Amino acid sequence: MLPGKYIPFIPTCYISVVRPAVILFAACIGLCAQDEPVRFGTTVVLPAGLRGQIYHIRRGTAKLPDFEKLKPRGTIYTSALDIVPQDFRQGFPGVTRRMEWFAIDYAGRFWISRPGRFNFSLTSDDGAKLYIDDQLLIDNDGQHPPLEKTAEANLIGGIHQIRVSYFQGPRLQVALILQIAEPGEPFRVFSTDEFKPPEHPETWPYPDPKDQPKKP
Repeated sequence: MLPGKYIPFIPTCYISVVRPAVILFAACIGLCAQDEPVRFGTTVVLPAGLRGQIYHIRRGTAKLPDFEKLKPRGTIYTSALDIVPQDFRQGFPGVTRRMEWFAIDYAGRFWISRPGRFNFSLTSDDGAKLYIDDQLLIDNDGQHPPLEKTAEANLIGGIHQIRVSYFQGPRLQVALILQIAEPGEPFRVFSTDEFKPPEHPETWPYPDPKDQPKKP
């Protein structure tokens, strides 16, 4: 040891106790990080978001069910569907513990301020369908691994209805990604946060569908 040089003393027993604790803590963080990405929604109400009703479906179901014949088990809310392919084990806290043989029927509204021809992409595992203004736009139904389908829709300015129906068959992998591409732009995850009601309704140039005369 050099004269005047101070080297702190660290007890060996302290190191042997702390190191396993640190490793255990890091492992817990890793497990939590693996579970966290799934985002089908939460029970927190989002007035301008997508409202999803969760249903239990029969084992062996091969396509989307008739939701009118089923009773919803609970409701979740989200502003976007961005569930990349991954294992799903969490269930739906506060709603149901199901992690297979369930279906979700999402519905909401979005506002278009720049009319044009929009591209939509729907990736799912298992089946899903996308409806715009009550018209089927993408049919990605059936039991299958992650599969993407695309379609175009000519959207006028104003309010539009959107619906995404989804079901999960046998465990464990799930996927549900809805993307949109505005005219001349690349795909990005669709979010109701981007297609909100106008800040100044009095200057909105497009009529509200509720004010339109009903078709005979």
